[in-house]
Amino acid sequence: MTSLATTERTPQPAADLSPSVAARHACRAGMATTTAGIANGFVQGNLAILPEKLAASFHRFCQLNPKPCPIIGMSDVGDPRIPSLGIDLDIRTDLPRYRVWHDGEVADEPTDIMAHWRDDLVAFVLGCSFSFEEALMADDLPIRHIERKVRVPMYRTNVACHPSGPFAGPMVVSMRPFVPADAIRAVQITSRFPAVHGAPVHLGHPHSIGITDIAKPDYGDAVPVEADEIPVFWACGVTPAGGHSSGEAAICDYARSRVDAGDGPP
Repeated sequence: MTSLATTERTPQPAADLSPSVAARHACRAGMATTTAGIANGFVQGNLAILPEKLAASFHRFCQLNPKPCPIIGMSDVGDPRIPSLGIDLDIRTDLPRYRVWHDGEVADEPTDIMAHWRDDLVAFVLGCSFSFEEALMADDLPIRHIERKVRVPMYRTNVACHPSGPFAGPMVVSMRPFVPADAIRAVQITSRFPAVHGAPVHLGHPHSIGITDIAKPDYGDAVPVEADEIPVFWACGVTPAGGHSSGEAAICDYARSRVDAGDGPP
C-alpha cells in the first residue's frame, strides 16, 4: 500500500511552473477561492472521497449517471495521488477548501484533509464545467459568475439520478444565463466536451426541473438573469454531495484541448 507520508518536493521557480501546477501550489499555500477562470487551458474536476467498501457502488453510480458524474480520474486505495491527472497532484492538499461529511452532514470545511486521510479511502475526480468555460469565453460568450468574481450558482432539481447501492438522489445543475442566440451557441460549444458534462440538460423554465427561485441557489452564489436572457443549466459534479466546497475544484495537468470532441483523460 502506498505510504501516506508527505513526499518532499523540490521547489521550482514560479516562472517555470505551468498554470495548473502554480494553481495547486497556491492551494497548498492557503488559496481558498473559487477556481473558475483559474489555470485556463487545463481541466478541472470535482472531488469525491469515500471508503473502499463503498467505492464499487459509487463507481457504478457514476457509470449510470455520466452527465453529472463523468469520472476523469480515480486513485488507488489509500493513495492520495492520481498521476494521470497531475504528476504532483495531492488530493489531500491541492484544492482550495474541502467538505468533510459525517452521517450526511458537513462536519468540517478545512483547507487540507491531511488529518482526515485514511488508508481505506478512494478518491474520484469528476469532470467539472469550469473546464469548458474558456471555450465559451473564446467565442465571446459572457460568463456571469466570472465577470462578477463569485461562485457559479447551482441548484438541486427534481430530476432523479439512477441509484446504485446507497447512492441515490436528485441531479444538481449549474446555471449560466445567456441571450437566446448565445444559448444556442453555448449548446454547440459544450457538446464537444462530454468528459466535463457536455451539452446542457435544460434551457429556460427553471420550475419545470423543480427550481422554485432562480435567485436562491442551493450552492454557490446568485447571479442576475436579465429580461432578455434565459437560464441555461448543465449537469453538475456537486450531484454526489462532493468532497470539496462548491466552486473550488481540483486543477489537473490535463489540457482542455484534449477533452475537446470526447478525448477524455486516461
